Amino acid sequence: MARETGCGPQKWLAVDETAAAFLSRSLSTRPPILLPPPLHRAPLRPGNVVEIAGPSNSGKSQLLLTAAVQCILPKEWEGVYFGGLGKAVMYIDLDCRFDVLRLAQILRKRITQGCGSAHPTSEDFEKDVSKDKFHYFQDTLFSDCMKRFLYVRCYNSSELIAALKSLISQSEARGKVLGTGIYFLMLDSIGAFYWIDRAPQPTTESKGNTISFQSITENVVQEIRRFLHLQPVLVLVTKAPIYGEGITTSNDFQRGSSKYALEDSTASRYSKREEEKNGSYREYMPSAWQTLVTHRIKLQDLEQESGFSEQGNEVLSVHTSEWVQPSLNTKEKFYIKDMTPF
Repeated sequence: MARETGCGPQKWLAVDETAAAFLSRSLSTRPPILLPPPLHRAPLRPGNVVEIAGPSNSGKSQLLLTAAVQCILPKEWEGVYFGGLGKAVMYIDLDCRFDVLRLAQILRKRITQGCGSAHPTSEDFEKDVSKDKFHYFQDTLFSDCMKRFLYVRCYNSSELIAALKSLISQSEARGKVLGTGIYFLMLDSIGAFYWIDRAPQPTTESKGNTISFQSITENVVQEIRRFLHLQPVLVLVTKAPIYGEGITTSNDFQRGSSKYALEDSTASRYSKREEEKNGSYREYMPSAWQTLVTHRIKLQDLEQESGFSEQGNEVLSVHTSEWVQPSLNTKEKFYIKDMTPF
């Protein structure tokens, strides 16, 4: 490195930096991101890949939408504090369950809470403007936030890879229009095409490349890494479990149909509900994906404890979260009331 900088080793080593300066430079380059519970337990920064795993109704998509609203909301708007990031989100829907009305309800609730908070600027704002102007303020802010939410729907792995290849151009185009590029990349859910990609036996393209679930996953990982190298973003990915014992190996993708003939008999040993309770989820993603993920959190639904809030008019669902990577050695409860986790 001394040759590249054009100076000798002694001069290069003479450059010093205090701990305070190093910390300030690191935090300004990739500042920590404050997300809603339970994602707030682990320090997350641009460049991290967070895998949110859990069965149906465990709150995975709800966390994605809540984090998306946190990203697209501005920190402050017309003197009213909202505490958002004011950045763009790319939401890639793989299981075709995205509900735009649900996103709109969460966003409008956050806007209403910000306008009606005890912050002095918002109190002055409500006193100085009429009711019509107040609604116009909310609608204008809502429209401005939705411009920063980019939605893509994919129906197979080929479309997913094509969407990932276009991330750089999409981010640059949005940066010119909105003044900010993509800051959050969301995939819901990564295992949506698992059975479709795995069902056929591996075939060979005309160029001699083998097409299999593992090779497809490697292409997906390669595109995500390429995008993170050029533009650090926070990647949030949901993953639905496959129940059963053991871990998928590379040989599982090349076994014949005799393997599937035995699955019905072995699966009868445990019911789906028992496996959900015990958390015995089978890891089915190839090693290429597992090495990409930097953080893992496992969610679970406590259906027996869900019910109504103390007011009696709001549904209160109870869930548990457990950080697997990094391991926090604790399982915490979190609640979702009126589409808001806390």
